[in-house]
Amino acid sequence: MPEVISVNPSRSVPLLTTRSWDYLDLGFEQPQPTGLLARGNFGDGIIIGVVDTGKQSLPYRIWPESRSFDDHGYGPVPSRWKGACEVGQNFTVNHCNRKIIGARWYAGGVDPSLIEGDYQSPRDSEGHGTHTASTAAGSLVTDASFHGLGAGTARGGAPRARLAIYKVCWAEAGCPDAAVLKAIDDAIHDGVDILSLSLGHLLHPIFPSIHAVAKGITVIFSGGNDGPVTQTIANDLPWAITVAASTIDRSFPTLLTLGDNRTVVGQSILYESTDGGFEELADGGSCSRDVLNSSDVVGKIVLCYQLAIASSSPPKRHFPRAAYNVQEAGGKGIIFAQYSANILDFIDVICNGTVCVFVDYEIGKQIKDYVTNTRSAQLEFSFPTQIRIFFSGIVTTKGNWQIPAGEGEPNAGYGREWSYVAQGRSFLVERAEQPDITAPGVLILAAVKDSYKFESGTSMSCPHVSGVAALLKAAHPQWSPAAIKSALVTTAHTANAYGFPIKAEGVPRKLADPFDFGGGHIDPNKAADPGLIYDVDPEDYFKFFNCTYGPSFTCGLVDSRLYRLNLPSISIPDLKKTPLTVWRTVTNVGDTDSIYRAMVVSPPGVNMVVEPSLLQFNASTTTHTFAVTFTPLQMVQGDFNFGSLTWFDDGKHAKIIFMRRSS
Repeated sequence: MPEVISVNPSRSVPLLTTRSWDYLDLGFEQPQPTGLLARGNFGDGIIIGVVDTGKQSLPYRIWPESRSFDDHGYGPVPSRWKGACEVGQNFTVNHCNRKIIGARWYAGGVDPSLIEGDYQSPRDSEGHGTHTASTAAGSLVTDASFHGLGAGTARGGAPRARLAIYKVCWAEAGCPDAAVLKAIDDAIHDGVDILSLSLGHLLHPIFPSIHAVAKGITVIFSGGNDGPVTQTIANDLPWAITVAASTIDRSFPTLLTLGDNRTVVGQSILYESTDGGFEELADGGSCSRDVLNSSDVVGKIVLCYQLAIASSSPPKRHFPRAAYNVQEAGGKGIIFAQYSANILDFIDVICNGTVCVFVDYEIGKQIKDYVTNTRSAQLEFSFPTQIRIFFSGIVTTKGNWQIPAGEGEPNAGYGREWSYVAQGRSFLVERAEQPDITAPGVLILAAVKDSYKFESGTSMSCPHVSGVAALLKAAHPQWSPAAIKSALVTTAHTANAYGFPIKAEGVPRKLADPFDFGGGHIDPNKAADPGLIYDVDPEDYFKFFNCTYGPSFTCGLVDSRLYRLNLPSISIPDLKKTPLTVWRTVTNVGDTDSIYRAMVVSPPGVNMVVEPSLLQFNASTTTHTFAVTFTPLQMVQGDFNFGSLTWFDDGKHAKIIFMRRSS
């Protein structure tokens, strides 16, 4: 009997659908939620503008009939709202309500022949905009799931916030810069409080965002998915919040039992029952077309594996090709061995109902060795061998660490930075640290048309930060966009409660650093009470903007240096032999009478001194300016080195990251 494989019916484990918000300690506890969710009154009164383009050349807007946009129990539309509900194909004024209070679409300057197949209205024909909008501010929806998986209650981070939708993309015409420019200008005029932009690499449309910030609108961008290569960060603007994507404590274990009774663990989102019959297992190597054409894989489950070199095609690109090749060659399913298991959302799109299971590369090697050794043993002993695949549903570790098969370190709770997050350093501005922060963005389950679906990427992490920013704005209406950004960045985590650091996926895996996660992983409840904030006068942004993008005579040296801005980070790309002093000003937003002390971790090769090292606040003294002097001890050109400064009192701490490179 040849090597065989069987697929058992799936089952699901009850779970709150939008697990990411519970993971961030913004759970909807009963009888009364607590923390920032309660302090921010669920985002009530806040308006989130969603300018969503998502993946290139796909039309992502809004699907108003989704239960996530039900306005039951909402009060009147805020009187300050100046927006419009623009009508069009399959979209009337009645599709706006007290939840979706405005919707616009932009077809000016677009070739009409390129939009014939799309809804010429704000309506979503793909799902990405609906997914991101419902993640940020979706209403409570019971009995939501993905084909029965993750059944529970879905909601957004700020479930009582209002939404304004701006459609800027078309299936064939893409996302014209002019449309994004106009959408941002309209959002400013309409009166949004938060602007959420899951945009890719666009140059000109990001400039109006500085005007939005000057008007008190917090602007959040996705950081892009072009990583893990460095210098690929998108939307690197000091006045905005740029977001990376990371995992949460949710997994989809699939047990594979070999014929010798060994059991290994993979991941999948299988949700349909199979006939339960046995199928042959074949080794397809890299599953290139040439390899499969020279093998007999018809009707078999095929083992494929990503090449284990950093320069090889990453699984995000390799898996769709391998799956397509297997299906084209007549294979019945695929076991894909790779370094990152965080592409499960591809299964629903790529696999078309066939069996698809992801395993760690080491697990894949065990399966490959098993197939090879079994073939030799079978000829000698002729005994049957089997591999059985059983989908175990969804498992959460509830914030604790989990050790998956084939790995020696935990993988949950602020566990990993997503493999494809674009990284700093920036090409657009003189900046070393990007993104600003990371948030859940892997396998996020949210609304898509009339159903719910898993999606991954910085397009998903961006609305997480947008939802939290809405709660912060509701809790602290006097806070500026810079204050909200500071609160998020300075209270972020770089390790979990057990002290395990964030890992960066990719080939090879490594400990993550500020190029991967900026200040760290978002912590909403701590951001609600940061103690100190680094505020910025919008006029300083304009000075920097004019100096960076305008003629040199419009600014002086001070205005041209990014580290002169009062940002919650300090990046020095060209530290010379002589000492350099940088100033920062902090504002006390905590207890009136408080004392903060400095804790310094100097970058390697640098002596760092903070003066004063003690800050005392009272009713008459609410701000302090301090100096940070960097003195190089060793001039080593090349990579950036990292350090930090943490101001702490008895219960709070505000941490900023330092980055320096000698020149």
